[in-house]
Amino acid sequence: MTLLYTEVEEELRASVRDLLADRCGPDAVLARIESAAPYDMELWKTLSRDIGVAGLLVPEALGGAGATAREVAVVLEELGRAVAPVPFLTSAVLATRALLEIGEEDLIQELASGDVTAALVVPLAASPYRSPAEAVTVGADGTLSGRVRAVAGADVADVLLVPAGPGALYRVTAEHARIEVAPSLDLTRPVATVTFDGAPGEALGHVERRKVLSFGAGLLASEQLGTAQWCLDATLAHIRERHQFARPIGSFQAIKHRMADLWLDVVRARAAARNAADLLAEPAGDSPELAVAVAKAWCSEVALRVAEESVQLHGGIGMTWEHPVHLYLKRAKAGQIALGSPGAHREALARLADLPGPL
Repeated sequence: MTLLYTEVEEELRASVRDLLADRCGPDAVLARIESAAPYDMELWKTLSRDIGVAGLLVPEALGGAGATAREVAVVLEELGRAVAPVPFLTSAVLATRALLEIGEEDLIQELASGDVTAALVVPLAASPYRSPAEAVTVGADGTLSGRVRAVAGADVADVLLVPAGPGALYRVTAEHARIEVAPSLDLTRPVATVTFDGAPGEALGHVERRKVLSFGAGLLASEQLGTAQWCLDATLAHIRERHQFARPIGSFQAIKHRMADLWLDVVRARAAARNAADLLAEPAGDSPELAVAVAKAWCSEVALRVAEESVQLHGGIGMTWEHPVHLYLKRAKAGQIALGSPGAHREALARLADLPGPL
């Protein structure tokens, strides 16, 4: 195991970062979320076509890159660093992982090319450790009925992957569902209510939803790491430039102490996120469940803490809509409860590590 980035991973990072710097700067993101189409699907197609991020997890035999969770984690770091409004987590990670679990080949090739986008129809806050309520049922004629709230990526998905019944996964064309975008704290990752009313569905196979959500949670930690890193870097640049009493505010000892604590938090978050990605990349190796619980619990809280401190240390400008730091705060808060809250992951960690419960 190594937590260091390989040369290939650094080249992938550079490609993604350069594209995002050119097409997804803070002004562009702010303009996008103020429009009627928060997701930037042109950027998504460029990421998929020119860099191949949509097919990173897909084997080369099926038209993908044949990469691992380590490379996916690097892309998520950069997307978190830019709060990029693209459906990478929902389509290229969660939906793709579900299809890989059941061995589906036709649809997964379409996802790998980026021509088709999919969404796994589960609430964004769904926990890997909690049995889901039966939200969608299958009728005698094979059609689907039910409603699922707070689904991320559904509003830009061409295909919906719907868990229904005991472990079954169905494919439903998006036009056969009613998708209503709901108010969301994270404006760069909208959520929607998805309603099926006798929708025709194609049974794809059986999938263990818990494993898919756990995989997504472990990689979401890398996105949270990228969010925290941007907030730390932006705050450091600000306190070097902002002067009070004829000196940079970063020279004040109290500010130095706060920044040092944040830097240590981010360093620990990087170690936890990289450890989870490394173990998720080796399915035949050690069980990644404990590493996933550690990474998601820690990175969720670090991202939120660094974003909150960034708003505070930016002073008055940090409270304005024009400064992008509020986008990172909202992404951090929404990500904190996504795919299992920190408390849920800590409880799982206690069970996995065989720790005694509270007295």
